[in-house]
Amino acid sequence: MNQYKIFKVKQQGRFEQQTADIKQQLDCWLHDNQLTVGELRYCKVFLSDILNQYDTLKTSSLYRDCLAQHPCTIIGQAPADGSKIALLVEAGSADHGFLFQSLRLSDDEAKGQSSYLQTLTLFEQYINSLQDSAMTIRDNLVRTWIYVADIDVNYNGVVRARNDVFRRYGLTADTHYVASTGIGGYSNTRHATVAIDFLSLPGVKSDQLKYLQALDHLNPTREYGVAFERGTRLTLPDSKKYYISGTASIDKLGQVLYLGDVERQTVRLLDNIRALLADGGALMSDIRYFIVYLRDFADRATVGRYLDSHYPGIPYVLLHAKVCRSQWLVEMECIAEKNTEQ
Repeated sequence: MNQYKIFKVKQQGRFEQQTADIKQQLDCWLHDNQLTVGELRYCKVFLSDILNQYDTLKTSSLYRDCLAQHPCTIIGQAPADGSKIALLVEAGSADHGFLFQSLRLSDDEAKGQSSYLQTLTLFEQYINSLQDSAMTIRDNLVRTWIYVADIDVNYNGVVRARNDVFRRYGLTADTHYVASTGIGGYSNTRHATVAIDFLSLPGVKSDQLKYLQALDHLNPTREYGVAFERGTRLTLPDSKKYYISGTASIDKLGQVLYLGDVERQTVRLLDNIRALLADGGALMSDIRYFIVYLRDFADRATVGRYLDSHYPGIPYVLLHAKVCRSQWLVEMECIAEKNTEQ
């Protein structure tokens, strides 16, 4: 199986200095693990101020020499440790042919358009990109990440647009949706309120996919009007990969639990993740990393302490990114993996 690593800044300073720090850490990690830059399979960059940092990142050695040749997404979600940049990578020899597309609107496409129309445009761009392949949104889309600027205002339009697209292309409660995270985040386009990353797998068969449920913990998303799967288990030749969607403190009736208490919300959402993994035959110890989204920057120490205490072996990155319901103070997503023979 491939390896995952989260890189966090060790020395504060200007953005260029922090980027160089991450580059040095990445180089050392690749060398120590007998990996090459060519074996990077996926890279995700988190920036604290994307409008001011994006162009500088694109001209940096980190991007030009390491990230540019590989599937890479860059998103405005501030690392909650107060740094300007963090990096998640997947690296290794296993290449299953995934197609990763990080789609962003131009300023001309976004200006004056609602979040509903921007979401439709991005899904249309994705669907159009598949026309010359044998892939379809219904059969080959495995996961999405939807980033929404000012999510408290703009999320409803995103939900309506996705529902309309999925209905049109046959993704329904009677067939399936896809694993997804819908979270606060910004692209490098000033007027864009929506950005989407799409993960597709050519040639995937329906029997390779299991859509995870834990109905004694979480209700089906359709019951509150949204269209995504809680999680997906993908069986590959060498491994089983679990894509756990953005998960929060919710119960089997779709209600928010533990209003105002970030630690109890953290405990509940992790219990929800545990139940979803169990539906696919996995354990919390199979998790490779967490991405943790915090509505309130002030909650970083509480959530970080809990993870350090209860899941010391699982890497994580804390981000300042608002969750789609204002009552949810924290949300997490993760990937878990098991060898197929397990």
